[in-house]
Amino acid sequence: MLYDWIKAGHIVSLIAWMAAMLYLPRLFVYHASLPPGSEAQSATFKIMERRLLKAIMTPAMIATWAFGLLLAWMSGYYASHWLQAKFALVVALSGIHGWLARMVKDFAADRNRRGHKFYRVINEVPTLLMIVIVVLATVKPGF
Repeated sequence: MLYDWIKAGHIVSLIAWMAAMLYLPRLFVYHASLPPGSEAQSATFKIMERRLLKAIMTPAMIATWAFGLLLAWMSGYYASHWLQAKFALVVALSGIHGWLARMVKDFAADRNRRGHKFYRVINEVPTLLMIVIVVLATVKPGF
C-alpha cells in the first residue's frame, strides 16, 4: 500500500515538474518577443519566471527524484536496463532544468540575447524526453 502512495506522489510531482518545464520556455517566447522599452511587461515576466522556477519547478523536480529513487529501491527495478535508460533521460531532463534556470537569471539581468524562435524550439525538448521516459516506465522493455 505504501508503494502505491509513493508512486502516486511520483506521478503528481512529475506532472507538476513537466507542466512547469513546458510553461517556462513559453514564457521565454513571450518575454523575448517584447518590443524595446517594455519595462513594465518585462518586469512582470521576470516575476512569473522566477516564481514558476522557485515555487513549482524546482520543488517538483526534487519530489520527483525523491519518490522515483524510493520506488526504484522498493521495487528492485534499479538493476533493469529500462530503468537505467529512464534514469539517464531524467538526468538529461534535470540538466535542461538547470539550463532553464540559468535562462531565468539571464532574463532577470536583461542578458537574454536569443529570439523567440529559439525558445519555441527549446520548448519541445522536454516534451520529447517526457514521451520516451513515460514509454520506458509504462512498457518496461526488456533490452
